[in-house]
Amino acid sequence: MTFADFLASTAGDSSPPSRLSQELAAMWHDRRGDWEAAHNLAQAAGGRDGAWVHAYLHRKEGDEGNAAYWYRSAGRPETTNSLAEEWENITRVLLSETKSGK
Repeated sequence: MTFADFLASTAGDSSPPSRLSQELAAMWHDRRGDWEAAHNLAQAAGGRDGAWVHAYLHRKEGDEGNAAYWYRSAGRPETTNSLAEEWENITRVLLSETKSGK
């Protein structure tokens, strides 16, 4: 799935495509304004990518301390980018990992 396809899905579909990872489904729900669904998926995903999405979501929520913990768990630096830039970066990285079979 391309980034453009992903964006189109968030704009036009009532649910995320079934082939998405939990992390990408979380980003899909976040884009649609459903923080709770996104958080539940990120928490269930586990692993470094799930922790990265989890960190972003807590940053968005305004819980910087919790976000810092999840960035460390993900092995990722805390970011000073806008939330929109971070959302796009995470989504693009996760989509590229999907293409490469990671």
